[in-house]
Amino acid sequence: MAQAKGSKRLYCLPVCLWLASCNPARVPSDELVVLTEAPPLNPDPRFAISSYDFKVARLLFAPLVSVDDQSVEPKMELAASVRPVDELHWEIVLKPARFSDGRAVTAADVVFTIETMRDPKTGSRMRQRFLDDGLTDMIIVDDLHLQFTLSHPHAPFVTDLDFGILARPPEGAPPLGRGELPIGAGAFVLVSRDGEIWKLRANPFYFDGAPRVRMLTLKTIRDDNSRLLALVGGSGDLTQNTISPLLLDAVSAQPRLRVETARSSVYTYLGVNCEDPILKDVRVRRAIAYAIDRQQIVKTKLRGRALLATGMLPTFHWAYARDVERYDFDPAKARALLDEAGYPDPDGDGPLPRFTLVYKTSNNRFRVAVAQVISSMLAEVGIAVDLRVNEFATFFADVKKGNFQLFGMQIPEISEPDLYTNFFASSRIPTRENLDAGGNRMRYSRPEIDRLLDAGRREMDRDRRRDIYGTVQKVLARDVPAISLWHEDNVAAMRQEVTGFEMFPTAQLSSLAHTYKR
Repeated sequence: MAQAKGSKRLYCLPVCLWLASCNPARVPSDELVVLTEAPPLNPDPRFAISSYDFKVARLLFAPLVSVDDQSVEPKMELAASVRPVDELHWEIVLKPARFSDGRAVTAADVVFTIETMRDPKTGSRMRQRFLDDGLTDMIIVDDLHLQFTLSHPHAPFVTDLDFGILARPPEGAPPLGRGELPIGAGAFVLVSRDGEIWKLRANPFYFDGAPRVRMLTLKTIRDDNSRLLALVGGSGDLTQNTISPLLLDAVSAQPRLRVETARSSVYTYLGVNCEDPILKDVRVRRAIAYAIDRQQIVKTKLRGRALLATGMLPTFHWAYARDVERYDFDPAKARALLDEAGYPDPDGDGPLPRFTLVYKTSNNRFRVAVAQVISSMLAEVGIAVDLRVNEFATFFADVKKGNFQLFGMQIPEISEPDLYTNFFASSRIPTRENLDAGGNRMRYSRPEIDRLLDAGRREMDRDRRRDIYGTVQKVLARDVPAISLWHEDNVAAMRQEVTGFEMFPTAQLSSLAHTYKR
């Protein structure tokens, strides 16, 4: 009997892993090779878009503040302290630090970075952040001391300082060439880009101590199996969140490799087009939520390495609300809601569907597999799915344009609950004139949510903010503009000699600054 193509690949994998382990090629001991599934496009903090852009930007450009912490609370980086003088005035004190060329990081560099980012001529995606902040004035007290003035109270101001600081160019210096990066104060400095291989050298002036390796290489290998073979063969040292859960057992069986897992704030969800004639009915959206057996998918596809999500925030977040509507697997309730919404099953248990939905996903093999399972679960309650798979750029362009009914996606780096504003405020719905107006690609609009989100960002008291965002989570759980799926664990596969790598809930790679090989 013929063997299925997918099972044949898995059957051959152990043999391939054994052959790879015989490969004599090894990475030098003072170099660390990190394998990625996609390359960064532009890690300049002003223009970063993709998750790998942000990850590499963090390595090259140190921020004032980060959330690279197990509690996703603000952590001081180049800033020694950030404190409110009152609701409209903030004081920032810098640590003594140097850029990668040896120049001191000063308050003037911070002002230059912000002025560049908020200048409309720059075209930075960071500009909206400073408009939201209401930043009206920046005063340089001395080289290590600044005072900021806002037009209105803005509680997320501290976490809004999580962006890389750029060195101010010398007076009269020519503008940077196309693709040329500014000078940063991160742990590494870009040396070269050769196709999809990026080479970074250690920055000896890094404020938190020079990295333990001389060179960091980021190598893109797009195929899951090939990344695993590279690890086994020694041409790669480490990879995070790029090995399919279906292959992790094979990784664990390799004596030269080890797998480490950690909790994550990364949010996986099913986006719903709330302007669609069928999906604008909340009963239909709830029916879809009830029809998906998330626990079964986590068990079979993710091998149990995920926590079911009730909303965007993970359970360990300070603003997480437990008392919200939940959608446990209940196909009978899903069918009843669809009947109530006016979509009866036309032929009972027959093949005819109630209606058909277009479900879009990227061509990542694992995401496609998850989409196929969800599609089959929806079919069980009478919803046919037209699954369309595209490479990420095409898929994402369609999502921003609203050219979908359902789409699957993840949100990384969830730390500040004000992120709800970007994804659910009506002002952040992409328009034809501005597809980057915000992340509310679900086209969700409710005045109550807009008022709550505005109150949440202006309220300075954390306990009152927790109450506000608790209400936000309850309303969104009832309205279901996005169907919460799970928070996937961070999973790193690495060679046994790799030491010092720490996984953060946001899946940032900043701990590479302190990672080395024994």
